[in-house]
Amino acid sequence: MRVLATAGHVDHGKSSLVRRLTGMEPDRFEEERRRGLTLDLGFVWTRPEPEDTGRERLAFVDVPGHERFVATMLAGVGPVPAVLFVVAADQGWQPQSQEHLEIVHALGVRHGVLAVTRSDLADPGPVRADALERIAATSLGAVPSAAVSVVTDEGIGELRAELHRSAASLPTPDAAADVRLWLDRAFTVRGHGTVVTGTLGAGTLRVGDRLTTGDGTTGVRIRGLQCLNESREEVRGVARVAVNVHGAPEGALGRGQVLLTPGRWLLAATADVRVAGTPAGELPRCQTLHVGTAAVPVTVRPLGEDTVRLTSARPLPLRVGDRAVLREPGGRRVPCGVTVLDVRAPRLTRRGAARARAAELADVTGRPDGTAELRRRGIVRRPELEAMGVPAPVPPVVGDWLADPAHWAALRERLTAEVERHAASHPLDPGLPAEAARRLLGLPDRALVDGLAGSPGARELRSAQGRLYLPDRREPGLPPAALAAVEAVRQELGQAPFRAPDAHRLSGLGLTRRVLAAAVEAGLLLRVGDGIVLLPGADARAADVLRDMPQPFTLSEARQALDTTRRVAVPLLEFLDTRGVTERVDERRRRCRG
Repeated sequence: MRVLATAGHVDHGKSSLVRRLTGMEPDRFEEERRRGLTLDLGFVWTRPEPEDTGRERLAFVDVPGHERFVATMLAGVGPVPAVLFVVAADQGWQPQSQEHLEIVHALGVRHGVLAVTRSDLADPGPVRADALERIAATSLGAVPSAAVSVVTDEGIGELRAELHRSAASLPTPDAAADVRLWLDRAFTVRGHGTVVTGTLGAGTLRVGDRLTTGDGTTGVRIRGLQCLNESREEVRGVARVAVNVHGAPEGALGRGQVLLTPGRWLLAATADVRVAGTPAGELPRCQTLHVGTAAVPVTVRPLGEDTVRLTSARPLPLRVGDRAVLREPGGRRVPCGVTVLDVRAPRLTRRGAARARAAELADVTGRPDGTAELRRRGIVRRPELEAMGVPAPVPPVVGDWLADPAHWAALRERLTAEVERHAASHPLDPGLPAEAARRLLGLPDRALVDGLAGSPGARELRSAQGRLYLPDRREPGLPPAALAAVEAVRQELGQAPFRAPDAHRLSGLGLTRRVLAAAVEAGLLLRVGDGIVLLPGADARAADVLRDMPQPFTLSEARQALDTTRRVAVPLLEFLDTRGVTERVDERRRRCRG
């Protein structure tokens, strides 16, 4: 299926034309048919005909042409990739013809067909030439055209052929894309519940799928699907769809709301955009942003000549490259087209920040460019980048974190320099804590520090017990006097392995807590409790002694077997408990495991 929206001045025959093309009535309300004036969106489609073999069916979103209903027109044309532009031969170009064309251009629509209606009432030639010239100056460019009359059927066949040719040239949307279904209607069907309709631009809807509402607070399940009044199990964009959903509170869904693939969209209340057609500094501060079927009040803050920051009244599921329209309430100014550049814009707090931000955005095109986006951000999670609408250009460096290669290499050099600086400043404790490294480098996740330490660099880093070391600094740089004191303790423990020196002895040797910590880090001593140090391997030796004892045993029995004091035995047994070597049987006794 291909979907087109009508566009053109009021009373130029848009509804009559699609009625003739489809055989369906686009005006849904009695008042519309009585007054001959379209007041709301209408939805009709072609039926298969013998000559349509191999052709896709065409669906039309019929929009009102009256100036009071421009917002409704925007809701109809916003999600649609092509237009059927209508101008009457007997009236020619009119004010709403111009405004509708400006809106189509602002949205960046590139596919369309011109129909000059009422060719039975006036020569369509001059109007056709004028309209084609005006349209050619917009995003639509040169479009095919046909002069038609719904009274005589003149040109209807030609128009139908041009519509099918134009529809066939439309790009095929990605069936695997994330769903963003802007809603244009919502109603209740007895026995079925809430039904919503909209134009599915890309992606696939399936019965049983779960979607989330645009505010991210409510999940719904698809109970049923219809496309062109036919029940379906699956519908791929582009398509007009009616979706029976379950789980939405009453009144939560309606025109301007949106249903999304869960977890795949960012909701942005602030976005930096490029404006076209109007200098940024001349835009009123308060505008209405029309995107999809939504019309949301926004505050405009100029950044540069053609860039502004929009702050919306409610978060919107925007992506880089989205096209939208800024329109002043009341329509006193020409609608302004915007292209979304950034949906995760940095805060502007310093003097001159807006000007600096404009310079940063100067080379941003609005076309999703993973390499350029990663270069600007340095580090970002892959799901977040993809939720911005930007493909990941490189594999993750750690977990789901992406990093710009140049930025990653610079971080690696900085990390090495910080480890070297810490080692030089703290010879007794040369290992830089990984958390401290994270803060120094301004990284959002500790895992990135580990990834940097393990990545190729000028000098490899060694990670141990949450600290980072230079490869040639496997032991703390103990001064000779400290090394001599440690060696004295080691010799004493060699004679009595479980007779740990007391605080007085350690102090007399000059072994402060810091020096002891450095000796433990170097593997020269084993710390089993506060102020209690033994030789490395003493824990395994103690386990061997305890296993040879009758099980279970008391603290006193263990103390005697190990030839030590209660001061040492208590923390040593607790140390063995934490390592699963021993376990308590009751309040007094322990036993060896295994």
